[in-house]
Amino acid sequence: MECINCGNCKVGSTTYFCFKENGFVVDMSKQKVVEKVRSGWKKGDPEYEKQRRKSRKEVEV
Repeated sequence: MECINCGNCKVGSTTYFCFKENGFVVDMSKQKVVEKVRSGWKKGDPEYEKQRRKSRKEVEV
């Protein structure tokens, strides 16, 4: 089957439906790898200890 010029591949998204291939296409060249940022509480951090003590007091009450 030939391309029917539906325009799905020209949208610019990484995943689109192709009628020619009759399925979804994932364009790996447009994907960006994003490293997860860990910004949560860490043991040893003074703010972590304050928050932990505060939350434990609330649970005990």
